[in-house]
Amino acid sequence: MMKFLRMAIVFAGIHFECCAKNTMIIQDCTAIVMAGGESRRMGQDKANLILGEKSLLQIAVGTMEQIFPEVIVSVRQLRPAVNWLQVCDFPAHRGPLAGLFAGLQKAETPWVFAVACDMPFIKPQVIECLSNYRKGVEAVVPLVRGYPQPLTAFYAKGSLGAVSDILNRNGKQSFREVLDQLEVYYVTENQLQEVDPSLQSFRDLDTPEDMKSI
Repeated sequence: MMKFLRMAIVFAGIHFECCAKNTMIIQDCTAIVMAGGESRRMGQDKANLILGEKSLLQIAVGTMEQIFPEVIVSVRQLRPAVNWLQVCDFPAHRGPLAGLFAGLQKAETPWVFAVACDMPFIKPQVIECLSNYRKGVEAVVPLVRGYPQPLTAFYAKGSLGAVSDILNRNGKQSFREVLDQLEVYYVTENQLQEVDPSLQSFRDLDTPEDMKSI
């Protein structure tokens, strides 16, 4: 792995490292790449789809490795071909919220950044932008076209209890219910467009038609 000259920076109480390629290394955070979905609309495993010369999972992990000191891949069941650290959704078969729970449990940092593996266009500058709003809150979530984007979001380790509560209760279990229990900073489109004018970072690949449109 290429080495870069790094300089420590503290901004608003949050620790970064700056490397020679102008990418901020967010030292107090672990990335969780969500790769446990059933890919029903795509009709095949999205994580293994090839874009260019790499799989969507490889692209997502590669981007996260530019920014975070550790990357965890959240899966429904262990993937033998994956060499990165993996955690299995817990409780099993409960969707991405269970993936976030497993990742939060495994992470040793005070924050995690959750990202879906089917979002290969996310820009490091967007992640850095989101990270600037973590002070005094438990989650930082983008708002795009009026909708929260919980799978491109920061979560404090302390949010583990709220995630657990939602997973263990009867009734609806979703990210929206979790966010309702947390102190959240929602980053607006105007703020995001300062670093990603077209909001391309939030383009996901859910269907075969999405893949053909690239």
